[in-house]
Amino acid sequence: MKKRTVATFDFDGTITRKDTLLEFIKFVKGAPALYGGLLWHAPLLVAYKLRMYPNWKVKQKFFSHFFKGMSYDEFCRWGECFADTVDQMIKHSVFQKLLQHQRQGDTVYIVSASVKEWILPWARKSGISHVIATEVEVDDQGRLTGRFSSRNCYGQEKVNRFLAEEPRRESYCLYAYGDSRGDRYMLDLADRAIWCKKM
Repeated sequence: MKKRTVATFDFDGTITRKDTLLEFIKFVKGAPALYGGLLWHAPLLVAYKLRMYPNWKVKQKFFSHFFKGMSYDEFCRWGECFADTVDQMIKHSVFQKLLQHQRQGDTVYIVSASVKEWILPWARKSGISHVIATEVEVDDQGRLTGRFSSRNCYGQEKVNRFLAEEPRRESYCLYAYGDSRGDRYMLDLADRAIWCKKM
């Protein structure tokens, strides 16, 4: 029996040309607030670049700075509105690969360290029903706590989350598309690894 094909796509830098966390903050809060936040967190960002501070802690602190206390319903509405902005950031060469997998009847996943609520509306609009991403924590008042309710979906965590959805690894041929060191583990897992940095 022929194996089915599964294709996983990273989001930021693979499907899109830009980091959607920064673009989403700018979309919701405005450019001055974004640049002010970057300046405020500059020491942490430098420590991260020097690999002295973990990715997930920097990301969570940055996310909390902008969104802690926002109602989850409002956050989701912003995610819906952001889908059209994502369209303007698409890498068309990679998106064509995604469409080709869809036309062939392959199962397509987005597996991303970005937050699910601003990926999912665009994914649904593009016919993609499987999104694995970082998930936000909501308190009992329906507001964002500024923390994540899942592990940051980065590096090995991408593989862990994906295999939880598709555990029978021997039953499918896996294509993985990525562009950064955070995608290395998914690319290593794949039968066909496609590096998208220059696509």
